Amino acid sequence: MNILPKKLTTIASALLLGAALTGTSAMTYAQNINPNEPVSIVAEWDKTFPQSNKVEHRKVTFKNRYGITLVGDLYLPKNRGNNKLAAIAVSGPFGAVKEQSSGLYAQTLAERGFITLAFDPSYTGESGGQPRNVASPDINTEDFSAAVDFLGLQQEIDRNRIGILGICGWGGMALNAVAADTRVKAVATSVMYDMSRVMAKGLFDSMTAEQRHAALDQISQQRWSDAENGKPASMAGGLPDKLPTDANPIIKEFYDYYKVPRGFHTRSVNSNGAWTATTAHSFMNIPMMSYANEITIPALIVTGEKAHSRYFAEDAYKAIGGKNKELVIVPNANHVDLYDNQAGKIPFDKFEQFYKTSLR
Repeated sequence: MNILPKKLTTIASALLLGAALTGTSAMTYAQNINPNEPVSIVAEWDKTFPQSNKVEHRKVTFKNRYGITLVGDLYLPKNRGNNKLAAIAVSGPFGAVKEQSSGLYAQTLAERGFITLAFDPSYTGESGGQPRNVASPDINTEDFSAAVDFLGLQQEIDRNRIGILGICGWGGMALNAVAADTRVKAVATSVMYDMSRVMAKGLFDSMTAEQRHAALDQISQQRWSDAENGKPASMAGGLPDKLPTDANPIIKEFYDYYKVPRGFHTRSVNSNGAWTATTAHSFMNIPMMSYANEITIPALIVTGEKAHSRYFAEDAYKAIGGKNKELVIVPNANHVDLYDNQAGKIPFDKFEQFYKTSLR
């Protein structure tokens, strides 16, 4: 299997890192009779974290406004009483599934008194949509609003007290969603990525104008091949099955989550799949943070002191227009440290305090 080059300034690495930071070998899915219906709905517990005895768990489905059925895990506090509760929709990282980071965040916040929903985005995990392993700045932003639709219809939930939380690439999606969806009352991100920025400009904004043009031309030409073949090609390269001794530190960081028992999940694009080769196309021309200055609801932006993605969080914090915002930098934490609590660095107390204050 090919691996990403050590230098992160080439077109290929910018696209691969921008698209998921973790493209891997191809994974195939059976075509559904209805391509918008779920790929699967697994009843048994198959998460990368243990099930809590303080939380009730339900497998749920709901549709976005494009008719794609999304599959999620709803977590409810067992001692919730009869009062309607505040709710939080959670998704991410980009290329992960709800059985990984988003589920852990959701279950933990449910233990602390919220009703939470971790869901698979369109075209990934158990959610519907064909072809598989495609991402879209529009459709994936809509997925968050569809989650809000679902939460607001549940009898246990106060629809005037709904927040969202985006992890990694879904941090940018979350901010994009709340810039338009006024029903959301609070937004938080954890080690966020702005996927449109990284795909358009490369990691650390390293892509030159010439490289950008060449990348767009490469994707455009790939569309001819996809059209001729009647199906999209998968992206080449990505995380190796075995990490070489001279691997780039960022690649090693992701490998140490997605490709090992700590975070591996068979339905995860980043663990066992590959994004389509044209995934970056729309992201490269649709900047998602264009209206961040119009975000006035409470916003919590969390990142790691040593996270390579830190600059996305700091720039997003500056761009958010409201005054009720906070930037939290977790000491000594890298990007993947905030995917799970293996290192004990996820500031769940801070997230709890933020949502309890903002969703009163």
